[in-house]
Amino acid sequence: MKSFQNLARFRECVGEEIGVSPWETITQGHINDFADATGDHQWIHIDRKKAAAQSPYKTTIAHGWLTLALAPKLMADLYRVSSVKVAINYGADKVRFMAPVPSGSRVRMRMVLQEMTEQAPDGFRVVTKCTFELEGQEKPVCVAELITLLFE
Repeated sequence: MKSFQNLARFRECVGEEIGVSPWETITQGHINDFADATGDHQWIHIDRKKAAAQSPYKTTIAHGWLTLALAPKLMADLYRVSSVKVAINYGADKVRFMAPVPSGSRVRMRMVLQEMTEQAPDGFRVVTKCTFELEGQEKPVCVAELITLLFE
């Protein structure tokens, strides 16, 4: 994990890769919980027998939004800015779900600090490019530009 004293120090890293998170296992339990939370109970996510018989992936797969929802947790594994009092998710741009995440597989997130724009005397609008990778596969499963507001 990279640590920064304040946002000015963090801003010095614009254009750089901040890091790659540890691997996170996506269990069927995670997928089922996400289905319950979102109401998306599509069989390709939750019905293992039907997925084995009818899905091109031969197993259940995680919701694309579940993969993206891991971003805050994985970001917390990558960096910390000591002076930040609050972080607010502001949105996402250029979100693409490029490949499935089979149940039981492991993903990680690679993060590049793309842009920091001063929003107020004590805050910045931060844009990060987050690329989610599946263990053993070259093609990313998800790519997104995430926008966060950080305040000191």
